[in-house]
Amino acid sequence: MTEITIAGEAFNVRLEGDEDKPVLALAHQLGGSLAVWEPLMPALLEHFRVLRWDSRGHGGSVANEGPYSVAQLARDAIAIFDALGIEKADWLGLSMGAIVGQAALIAAPERIGRAVLANTAAKLGTPDIWNDRILAAREEGLEAMAGAVAARWFTQEFREADPEAVEAVLFILRETSPQGYAAASAALRDVDQREAIRSIRNKVLVIVGRHDPSAPPELGAFVASAIEGARLATLESSHISHIEQPDAFVEAVIDFLTAPEAPARRPAAARKAAGRRARQRIARRAPIKAPAKKATAKKTAAKQAQRRKAPAKTTAAKQGAPKKARVAKTPAKKSAAKAPVKESAAKKAVVVKKRAATKSPIKSAKSKPAATKKPAANAVARSAGKKPPSISRAARKPPRRR
Repeated sequence: MTEITIAGEAFNVRLEGDEDKPVLALAHQLGGSLAVWEPLMPALLEHFRVLRWDSRGHGGSVANEGPYSVAQLARDAIAIFDALGIEKADWLGLSMGAIVGQAALIAAPERIGRAVLANTAAKLGTPDIWNDRILAAREEGLEAMAGAVAARWFTQEFREADPEAVEAVLFILRETSPQGYAAASAALRDVDQREAIRSIRNKVLVIVGRHDPSAPPELGAFVASAIEGARLATLESSHISHIEQPDAFVEAVIDFLTAPEAPARRPAAARKAAGRRARQRIARRAPIKAPAKKATAKKTAAKQAQRRKAPAKTTAAKQGAPKKARVAKTPAKKSAAKAPVKESAAKKAVVVKKRAATKSPIKSAKSKPAATKKPAANAVARSAGKKPPSISRAARKPPRRR
């Protein structure tokens, strides 16, 4: 433990870990102390030099008459940085400690690196709720409040499963000065940072407990939505999430605080200006091809005109083609049906003689041309020195049966 005096007021402070590691500042909840972070210290010290202190009105720090303000509590934190020669530190705050962290990010963003704000809100509760707690703390003491506080801070399942962890946190609450608790409660009653947090540009992670009645998850979700680029993580816990879900809590915190820096994006106006300059450079380098464009336009017009005319011709051709095909195919089918299977010239002559001898009723007009035309055609072909026309494949093959 180290006692630091700031403007004549004493603060209980502890700074631990390797001096070469980045500093992480831990700010506790209302009714807590720096001891509430003890279960997380082994994991955090692997990555950070850890700074803890008892907030004004709590633990071993000054507990003067209030009321306090959240801005005053944030100034206390920055004054502790100065006293220890810490130029900049990351921030991990729980409940009241996260609300004080918001105020530090607003007032002195250059002194804070990344910030984890757990189980928090920009405005928490109503004046009536806080006035009742202030009155109860002053008149009844924190021992009488412990049972109701435990029901808000931890789920029933956790209270039954790990009563020792719950009792350790409640012990710190009971040891808190009633005057200091009441003065800090007044600070939370009066604070409203719902608009001011929109100016925060630091990297922020907001952690909420799904079963938290003290700082319902929708209040934390609002903080994450109001801070540009902030992330939101939800744990299956109540208000004191780092005790109820320590593994998930530590993993979320360390992953966020140690993640490598992403390359900074230029503002939108700068990106647009760069885009315009690039387009201008491309336009200056591109060759001018206006004549080619005109020729292309003429060719396109000619093609379009041909396409407009082509359908009419094609349609006419399509309409006429079937008729011609039918006319041409009909005799072919008849002749193919009547075409005799391949016969020798001697057989044909015998058939003709038999028909003439028996006085066949078949007219000579159908038989004689077949006998007389072929030799004439062959004779003409021989005189011209050409071979006689061969029979087509269709004529040589027998007709197909249907």
